[in-house]
Amino acid sequence: MELQELKQHLKTYEALLGFDYGEKRLGVAVSDLMRSIATPYKIIERKSLSKDIDEIKKIITEKEIGGIIYGLPLQMDGTEGETAQKVKKFAEQVFSQTGLPFAFWDERLSSSAVESFLIKDADLSRAKRKKVLDASAASYILQGALDALSRI
Repeated sequence: MELQELKQHLKTYEALLGFDYGEKRLGVAVSDLMRSIATPYKIIERKSLSKDIDEIKKIITEKEIGGIIYGLPLQMDGTEGETAQKVKKFAEQVFSQTGLPFAFWDERLSSSAVESFLIKDADLSRAKRKKVLDASAASYILQGALDALSRI
């Protein structure tokens, strides 16, 4: 669904969940209830779909989540590749278990932008960057969507 349609499904005070999908790790970010600020939340180490969804359901309950934003890794020319298809399939699987509305946000270059920030501005070592990169990328993705939602 598009962001405008997602916004119509949300209640006034519901947070959004943001995901940076990976086959080994799922970066997770959450917004505040006013949907203005995205914050890195955690990294889910992927085990199985059912365990991943159980973890997501816990977050949904704890953080009063009303919808989900998935980073969609488009090719540089704007087309969808294999990973984008995997993200869409994962989104449908989560939807079938949670019923939460969702939208996709173009995540091209989000991980490299975040990693550049972590190197130059935060001066984190490679080991420390690895621990926060996925959740920080999810936050970057979610913040972009939140900013766009505020203009709708």
